[in-house]
Amino acid sequence: MGDVSPAPILWSFRRCPYAMRARLAIRAAGIRVELREILLRDKPDAFVETSPSATVPALRLPDRVIDESLDIMVWALNQNDPAGLLDMHDSGWDVIAANDGPFKAALDHTKYASRHPHLDPLAERAIAARHLMALNDRLTQNAALLGTRPTLADLAVLPFVRQFALIDRTWFDAQPWPALIQWLDAFLAGDAFAAIMAKHPPWAPTDPPLWFVPPTCDIPAP
Repeated sequence: MGDVSPAPILWSFRRCPYAMRARLAIRAAGIRVELREILLRDKPDAFVETSPSATVPALRLPDRVIDESLDIMVWALNQNDPAGLLDMHDSGWDVIAANDGPFKAALDHTKYASRHPHLDPLAERAIAARHLMALNDRLTQNAALLGTRPTLADLAVLPFVRQFALIDRTWFDAQPWPALIQWLDAFLAGDAFAAIMAKHPPWAPTDPPLWFVPPTCDIPAP
């Protein structure tokens, strides 16, 4: 089935941290997209035909498909960036790379330990914890990862810290990273998180369009 929506179509899965950060950036940009929520265990044919990697998020534009979450974030904010999220120091890209590389690997090895029987989950959690301590050190100095205001780096990293914290929130809260906890909890209590985490049924070909972020929405800084 072809995509006929005049607006960009965002294929998403609510709890996926990659899809979450794409939705955060699209919301921050105030871009109107058609949201299509899927179940990863039951991917619709239209989604598989759209996404070369068959992974979420995938953004269908009139002339191409973007199916890397960071690329979707940059695309959205290049259209409109009222909060100046792209205006960040080059070190922000290093923070994102560390999150998407070593931290995400250690997170997966901890959360899905049964899939990695050759690895020690406690050792993997310790690797992740060292990364989080480095973030805490940054946040001890400032309210955001790179300074006094959020940037792309904050939006890109927060969903993954949330995912790690949910593995064992009691353990997470007992660690010596109070600035990190405060940063995460402020995000979880904020309007942006509430907006991107609204629940929707899985998309079906007969459904009317589900619009995410009206074009006139006034987007505050995250």
